[in-house]
Amino acid sequence: MTSLTFAQDDGGAAHRPLESLAAEHSFRLDAGEIIPSAPFNFDATLHKPDHFPSADNAWEPGARWQTMRWQGLPLGLKFEDAGSVDAPRVRLSIWSAELFSQGFLDGLLGEIGYRYSFSLDLTDFNRRFATYPQLGPVLARWRGMRPLNYSSLYEYLMIAIVLQNATVRRSVQMMRALDERFGTPVSYDGKELYVSWAPGDILGASEEELRGLKVGYRAKSIVRVTEAFVSGQVDERVLRNRSREEQREALLSLYGVGPASVEYILADVFHHYDAMTHISPWEQKIYSKLFFDRGPDDPAPVADLLAYFDTQFAPYQMLAVHYFWEDLFWRRKHEAVPWLEALIRL
Repeated sequence: MTSLTFAQDDGGAAHRPLESLAAEHSFRLDAGEIIPSAPFNFDATLHKPDHFPSADNAWEPGARWQTMRWQGLPLGLKFEDAGSVDAPRVRLSIWSAELFSQGFLDGLLGEIGYRYSFSLDLTDFNRRFATYPQLGPVLARWRGMRPLNYSSLYEYLMIAIVLQNATVRRSVQMMRALDERFGTPVSYDGKELYVSWAPGDILGASEEELRGLKVGYRAKSIVRVTEAFVSGQVDERVLRNRSREEQREALLSLYGVGPASVEYILADVFHHYDAMTHISPWEQKIYSKLFFDRGPDDPAPVADLLAYFDTQFAPYQMLAVHYFWEDLFWRRKHEAVPWLEALIRL
């Protein structure tokens, strides 16, 4: 277990430079605080109840602890709500086992801003749908919520692989085994978590070794996707500047990565919120209940669901569905949703 040290104003390199970054990023930093675009709902953004439990984070109302690997260095991050929906402020604290430079910090904060969608402008979306009978009440409950991705593209793909054809409980078990074998255990701010492995950390692992961790056929996908990142076949930074179709093509070229995973990645990692082209069977059952009140044994055809989303929510199909989806899973945190439990099987 690596004990991370709080990087604070001590003459070192950690928090002091935050004030200098306002001109470089579309979100504003002030005295160690990030100021996202308003409105910003901290808890609905920094905690997604639909995500399966993983060992890289912890959450309580008003605070999220999230590990991160940046430029090879394991970090512990803590985000704290220091404002309101209409006047948002997010206090960021960083723990590290090593001192780092201002250049390192600049890059880290830029990456955090991108992943966490701190500059996402929700004005047009809110204006369009505030009075919409079905979506309006959901917007009112979660005003300022935005999608985000806590992980790198590679880490996201590892999660997508362990989610394939498995119950949530099984996926949690597989990810935990991988973290314990290849991740970095860290301790900071009273939390004991894992930092996900870098592609190079797992490159030498054979399919047989991975199968020994009980990931099954997914071992081959893990190896092949890792090789694609190490070889430079896939570069997240480069892909961010490509068109959606180029991003889709690059992702589908990866072994074991299908259209359902790609649909999530295009929205969560590359911030395309204006279209849906694929719905997995599991989502089909949930959407059918949410939008057409049809049970899991008699789901609406995928074509009907896609047509409905296009008709009702364009040009924000993915963003609108995100609000309905998160609203459902937040409800599940506070009350039983029997039909949903049967589908989750955590």
